[in-house]
Amino acid sequence: METWQIAVIVVAALLVASVAWMVIQRQRTRRLTEQYGPEYQRTVESAGDRRQGERELDARQERVKGFELRQLSTDERDRYLAGWKQSQAAFVDDPPRAISQADQLVQEVMRARGYPMADFDQRAADVSVDHPHVVDEYRAAHNIAERHAAGGVETEDLRQAMVHYRALFHDLLETDAAAPEPEMPHRHDPGPEVPPDDTARPDRPFDKVPDMPDPDAGAPGPEDPPGELSHDG
Repeated sequence: METWQIAVIVVAALLVASVAWMVIQRQRTRRLTEQYGPEYQRTVESAGDRRQGERELDARQERVKGFELRQLSTDERDRYLAGWKQSQAAFVDDPPRAISQADQLVQEVMRARGYPMADFDQRAADVSVDHPHVVDEYRAAHNIAERHAAGGVETEDLRQAMVHYRALFHDLLETDAAAPEPEMPHRHDPGPEVPPDDTARPDRPFDKVPDMPDPDAGAPGPEDPPGELSHDG
């Protein structure tokens, strides 16, 4: 075989290998993008390089494969839901305590599902594998809780933290996200509006207004006893 023929074969083999590698990389990118959603872009930007970010996402998946994750029983779900309702109700009188309870409840559910309780960043990375669309809610809630511990935040920020915790909480419980959920209460919400008196409502012009007594008339005297007639002397 001539030297130039060998060279052509080597170049062709390199081209085929290069094309195959590109196809594999594109399939990998597509797979990770579909699996992680917005978490893919966040990780790639944080890593500063697409390949490095994708390697990190693959490493997360391999780590979570080693967990013995399980679904919760119906009784466990009911118990955790009852605990969440208590925390949400406590927000009206004590928002910081309610935030702390919500954070602890989320960690309890994660532990019950089989996630190890590492530091926060590792917990967020672990939960992102199977719950990528709500992991950012978890980070947002944690960020607000940390800011509050450092110097306090507005009550509205704490209310938003509860909303963020709730998103991950329901996703971990695998409850129906489309089910109607009462809105988070605001502190010092006004009570229900008292309906106006029905007497003489403008939208009811034919309502009869009770007659008012004539101020010029004297006070009525006692009525004559029945059956008696008065006679002039």
